[in-house]
Amino acid sequence: MGGGQLGRMLSVAAAQLGYRCHIYAPNGNSVAAEVAAEFTCAQDDDIAALTRFAESCDVITFEFENVPVGPLHQIEACAPLHPPIAALDIAQNRIAEKNFARDHGGTTAPFAEVRDRAGLDKAVAETGAPAILKTIRMGYDGKGQSRIQPGDELDQHWDAVGHQPCVAEGFVTFSHEFSVILVRAQDGEIRFWDTPHNMHDDGILAVSVAPAPEAILTQQDAARELAAKMAETMNYVGVLTCEFFATVDGPVFNEMAPRVHNSGHWTIEGAITSQFENHIRAICGLPLGDTGLAAKRVEMHNLIGVQADDWQALLGDGANHLHLYGKGECRPGRKMGHVTKLYF
Repeated sequence: MGGGQLGRMLSVAAAQLGYRCHIYAPNGNSVAAEVAAEFTCAQDDDIAALTRFAESCDVITFEFENVPVGPLHQIEACAPLHPPIAALDIAQNRIAEKNFARDHGGTTAPFAEVRDRAGLDKAVAETGAPAILKTIRMGYDGKGQSRIQPGDELDQHWDAVGHQPCVAEGFVTFSHEFSVILVRAQDGEIRFWDTPHNMHDDGILAVSVAPAPEAILTQQDAARELAAKMAETMNYVGVLTCEFFATVDGPVFNEMAPRVHNSGHWTIEGAITSQFENHIRAICGLPLGDTGLAAKRVEMHNLIGVQADDWQALLGDGANHLHLYGKGECRPGRKMGHVTKLYF
């Protein structure tokens, strides 16, 4: 379910294992459908179309965590759904997600729920400023967010998020951002990829590098332990990504993505088995592949907007591995592709 670039790369990995993929997405211009065997273009709440889709499948997975969960309950008897609906439900609600991490021993940034304009004043008084106001549901790559600076008039920030229920998050002093990427098999086996150091630009991931610097590696075990506990509680199957801040007091949980993740794109060439192949292996009940590094160092650079226009120059370096997602319209902030380089 989902027709974007993650679905495209999952479909390629599945085809290499001999599987036929059926894409279900509301957008008729699907880059995933271009490389899949079948395509259903219908809305996520079209129960009749969803049922026909589910009955044609042996297993169903997701490339996007904001699929409405209500309709999924009506098709879960048709075919196994991995990851479980519960994981989507938690990830779709920032309050539930943070409390879930805390319940498993994780540390989060200070936060407060905001339901109305008066609640925003109270929340910022609790978290302090600077802070980030985020919609509780939806929003990714910096969307549905507004940064609050000390002394700001809060009306502008309330308007910026469309007066939707939000969470106000206090800032965390950190040295690095990183993600824990794991895969959990149907028998409960968990494997981790090397922890990438992630660098962002305007809220969008720009670069991921593995292995990470020592400041991250000293916090890796604690972060992995939290991610594994969360996966086990959810009876998770597939790839799960948890994002963290490295601080002087240890890892601070930011958010989780119940799917393959942008910070794991480097694994296509940079790991023995990519996150995409291992996700397919897990949901189909196959043995997991080796997650070890395929080089001493791996760098992945996202191509955002017009950066993708440099494709010919990028290919001029024979060591670059270029991935263009086939999107027709190049817009500012839109992920058009990525390039990976291995250092031996």
